[in-house]
Amino acid sequence: MFARSLSIAGIARSVRPVGAAAAAGLTVRHSRYLATATSPVTTSEDKVKGKKGTAILLMNLGGPESLDAVQPFLTNLFSDPDLIPIPFQSKLAPIIAKRRTPKIQDQYAAIGGGSPIRMWTEKQGQAMDKLLDQLSPSSAPHKSFIGFRYASPMTHEAVQAILDQGYDRAVAFTQYPQYSCSTTGSSLNELYRQLRVLDPNNTIQWSVIDRWPTHKLLVKAFADRIRAALETYPEADRNKVTLLFSAHSLPMTVVDRGDPYVHEVAATVHAVMAELGNKNAYRLAWQSKVGPRAWMGPQTSDVLESWGKKGVDNVLLVPIAFTSDHIETLFELDLEYLEEAKERGMKGVKRVESLNDSQVFVEAMADVVKGHLERGERASALLPLQCPMCTKDSCKDAKQFFCGEA
Repeated sequence: MFARSLSIAGIARSVRPVGAAAAAGLTVRHSRYLATATSPVTTSEDKVKGKKGTAILLMNLGGPESLDAVQPFLTNLFSDPDLIPIPFQSKLAPIIAKRRTPKIQDQYAAIGGGSPIRMWTEKQGQAMDKLLDQLSPSSAPHKSFIGFRYASPMTHEAVQAILDQGYDRAVAFTQYPQYSCSTTGSSLNELYRQLRVLDPNNTIQWSVIDRWPTHKLLVKAFADRIRAALETYPEADRNKVTLLFSAHSLPMTVVDRGDPYVHEVAATVHAVMAELGNKNAYRLAWQSKVGPRAWMGPQTSDVLESWGKKGVDNVLLVPIAFTSDHIETLFELDLEYLEEAKERGMKGVKRVESLNDSQVFVEAMADVVKGHLERGERASALLPLQCPMCTKDSCKDAKQFFCGEA
């Protein structure tokens, strides 16, 4: 999500392969450091120009792959009115980005020099493509394209690549399982804007996977990661470990507007706990609060501090709204929260590994797309419904377009 980039901005002051999945197995091992991505905008090496199949646009935040890319990334982020509505945005965004760049560069340097989110998205997309070709031959060949919101390859690059390669069927697939207007909503608004420019005649038939917070394989992927982490504790202590689920927070102004994100994150947590048999105590907390305004709480860092004072030692931190590692997990959780907790004497605090190269997660992605295509749906039943207090025409127009109401 947009967590660390927002929180450091200061802007508020103003598993195993199953069945056919074995053929799509990932070979990349988990890494907490930068891995250079060498693929182009598309995530498959196959040349499919001229062939009919299904393009799958993987929508996500993105992240700077090098220290030099930090300032452009921040400029794009601060220029997004869906994420940070500020007056005189086009003029202020570059100024804010330039001011914040040195601090952000230091943080990316601490995790290896850049974000690994593109590398993981490419690996996940390539494996999903191969699996989908087996599971859904009628819609094959499948080819995933990365469309990041604030870093290359950006939405317009992905749309142009899909057009250049002759696709007339595409699925916009959010990599934020829980919907928020600040994330998936922003990506869909940008996709709509770019399609009006790049494909005004609507030569591509689009549909949208706009949320999937309780999909059974997504839940299993999270549960498998948690089980693996619990096994690192002494057997007698495993059921006594407290699980602290952490997701990016939202300003209460967004929550009060009716954004569904908080409820959908909670739904994921409840589903994961049910998969685990509800054997451990748990809480859901929120990270990356910015400035003095009210945000959804309690804050993850505050919970850890409070538990430390109360003698709670064995705590397993679970990033529940992220599908791969990036600055929020590698820096904020690992280098800030966990280190601070250990300095306070909480020796049993650990973090669950992110989904990254989870085979079950790849199966989840493929199953979500397969089901979506089989049902022939344009979007979820929830997408047409604007937040109760939302008055943005941009949201209304994008929703109407993707739901076939325009």
